[in-house]
Amino acid sequence: MIDGPSRRTLLAGSLAGFAVPTLGPEPALAASALPSRPNIVVILADDLGWGEIGSQGQRLISTPNLDRLADEGVRFETAYSGAPLCAPSRCALLTGLHAGHGTVRENPEGGPQRSLTDADLTFAELLRLSGYRTACFGKWGFGPELPGQPSHPNERGFEEFFGYIGHAHAHQYFPKYLWHNGAKVRLDGRQYAPDLFRERAIEFIRRGGDDPFLLYYPTNLPHSPSVIPGDAGRYENRPWSGPNRRHAAQVARLDADVATLVRELRAAGVAERTLVLFTSDNGPHSEKGVTPELFDSNGPWRGDKRDVYEGGIRVPLIAWSPALRPRVVKQPVASWDVLPTLADLAGVPVPAHLDGLSFRGLLTGAGAPKHDHLVWNRPRKAQAIRRGRWKLVRFAPHIAGAGPEGRVELYDLATDPGERRDLAAERVKLVDELMIELDDSIGPDPRIPYGLKTEITGGQVVVTLYNGSSVPWRDVALGLNRARARTMPRVDPGTAISVGFALPGGSGKPITARAEFDAGGRSLSFRRAV
Repeated sequence: MIDGPSRRTLLAGSLAGFAVPTLGPEPALAASALPSRPNIVVILADDLGWGEIGSQGQRLISTPNLDRLADEGVRFETAYSGAPLCAPSRCALLTGLHAGHGTVRENPEGGPQRSLTDADLTFAELLRLSGYRTACFGKWGFGPELPGQPSHPNERGFEEFFGYIGHAHAHQYFPKYLWHNGAKVRLDGRQYAPDLFRERAIEFIRRGGDDPFLLYYPTNLPHSPSVIPGDAGRYENRPWSGPNRRHAAQVARLDADVATLVRELRAAGVAERTLVLFTSDNGPHSEKGVTPELFDSNGPWRGDKRDVYEGGIRVPLIAWSPALRPRVVKQPVASWDVLPTLADLAGVPVPAHLDGLSFRGLLTGAGAPKHDHLVWNRPRKAQAIRRGRWKLVRFAPHIAGAGPEGRVELYDLATDPGERRDLAAERVKLVDELMIELDDSIGPDPRIPYGLKTEITGGQVVVTLYNGSSVPWRDVALGLNRARARTMPRVDPGTAISVGFALPGGSGKPITARAEFDAGGRSLSFRRAV
């Protein structure tokens, strides 16, 4: 159901003194520059609305730690998720493609679990190729629940995984099992999964090492059902329904978990060279008794989860590092911008034909490329396109009150951010223009192969390097363990080079394929275990 315009209700009185861990000592005045190849922590909340943190107007739920990150870091005022619901949004975040091009464009919704494929290149694969340690703890959200298949986190770039593989399984806060890499870990049903994820993340941070790391932390808080250990803490006696009290406690618990991770980064001595990105996969839910109107969870925006109105796709986005100066960014960015941004930060050639653009420059105030338009796609349901101040929403026939021919709406976000006044009948030419652009933006996956692949055949290991970027790679050398062969002075975008190496025998030692090359004046090295 599509909700009417949200009311911005600023309730008097702020809730102070919430007993959660603090972020640690105040940092020194930050220089506005990130170190080369920083550690990266991506924290993804599940169904957290734009307005559910204090820095964006929340008055009933206390989020002191996220508010402090926003105060000390870069707060993106106009950040969008990849979709108004879980699986396609996560696909966009991981792959750099919006839901008009990505592999996963829908939630299961009673059908088979949607899956990633070998054609998908995630930000974890990209950074792991360049030497990052990678881990994912939490809700993966793509099936099937089998090891070794292309949609498994280990196959999509994460060296270590602990959590839920499938979408529906993540609704169980006290699960009977979770996955650790390719094996099921049996549990007794009395352990709270978000606590287990937090402890794994702490272990990963403490483990240290010489290489930079990527930690992807997709918690399932505060998705429904509103389940927490014990009572709702400081919210237990609020005059709200039980689901609303527990939802508030879930958000507070998320805030405390973020504080714990930041504190661990400081304790490990790596905070100064780490970038933390905090965001959500879509707008707030109204499931199992939770009423987002009570909390004004979508802020001033219309709609919530599942809607392509602003309330369903506007999400918090905070970038924090002691290396950044505080600032607020108004330029629109989307979750499909994360992969090119992380590639940019890691010094890795950005894959070609992505929908995303790097917002690295917005972190430091240097500026960054702007999107001509942004697109959201719910197949057979609803679509939207934003170009500058204009937002067009299109409903499929018989969806959300649309008639047999569907319905199109047009809003001027500059004067009507709440999407209250439909201008479609007044701006027919603009509507036609935007519908053509929307149609042109939805189609097959536009990417080309990228990275280092291996195949064992005929007693050889064939090592192939695919240049899936937009720039030529020069002085390319491929290798296997210590064996090295200089093979080509130049590999152009969209082309590949392969070399066969004798399969090492009998040592039992790991076999690693290597590629060394120059891209854009930078010497790079890719590694991949065979």
